Amino acid sequence: MTILCVRFQLPPMYEAALPGLLGLLEEFTPVVQALPPDGALADLRGAERYFGRTAVELASVIRVRALALHGVDCVIGAGPGPMLARMALRDARPGVTRAVAGDEVRDFLAGKPVAALPGVGAKTARTLCEYGLDTLGRVAAAPLSTLQRLVGARAGRELREKANGVDRGRVVPNAVSRSLATERPFTRDELDPGRHRRALLSAGEELGARLRVLDTVCRSLTLTVRYADRTATTRTRTLPEPTAHSAALTGAAYGLYEALGLQRARVRAIALRAEGLGPAEQASHQLTFDPVDEKARRIEEVADRARAKFGPRAVMPGSLAA
Repeated sequence: MTILCVRFQLPPMYEAALPGLLGLLEEFTPVVQALPPDGALADLRGAERYFGRTAVELASVIRVRALALHGVDCVIGAGPGPMLARMALRDARPGVTRAVAGDEVRDFLAGKPVAALPGVGAKTARTLCEYGLDTLGRVAAAPLSTLQRLVGARAGRELREKANGVDRGRVVPNAVSRSLATERPFTRDELDPGRHRRALLSAGEELGARLRVLDTVCRSLTLTVRYADRTATTRTRTLPEPTAHSAALTGAAYGLYEALGLQRARVRAIALRAEGLGPAEQASHQLTFDPVDEKARRIEEVADRARAKFGPRAVMPGSLAA
């Protein structure tokens, strides 16, 4: 058990605290991979030897320091590799690290549904279940040729390896997340386009704030509308320029929504995903000399400082629309 997967119990949108928490992990190992908005992977192979403690013992120290220095609790999963640590995290709870030792991997995986395996989507899980391969134990025991016929040659080989506990992943220090997402569910199936647009405004502001905290920009935006009958529509638009500007993200979201031409659709939830993330310092911004745009950007800067100082509720959703 040399890899930890840590999820800090941060309030939504409070990613401003994440860099400090990552710094806490880096006191134990330089091999730390951020998992925004609230998590990280840490490779403790060197730390176990240096400190003379197991990964589980070091996890307890990390939890205590996070509480003492940042007032943040966390849940931690530990395993021989990143995939197993992530899966162990799902069974963890505050105060107790869920650890999966090397000799426990097969038993840990055997009874889990195939959908619990990272990389197995709903379509693949449905296909496997139709052939009776509904648990990872059954997938692990299935002939390789059978899996390859069902899901393809490469995917079948990778699926069998993972189901048998072969974890070829590694922790990549300072890796940039490829996307950020947020969802706005409705308390009941919503028909009102005005409420749909308010949900898009709130989601666009949140994504912009999260991107700016991470000092990143996105190159495209994906809108997913989930309906009452459990179907969904997804559309993606490449942005004119990489941005973390909430107004630009919200405008793109409005455009995607209007292009759907929804007529009396019963919407259960709306989700936005910012994709193609990259460092903000490498992005260029086309000057418009538009005083309204410049004013909006200055207001964003003030709002970001308020969130960093007073927390995510310092600025109410929609308050930047003016």
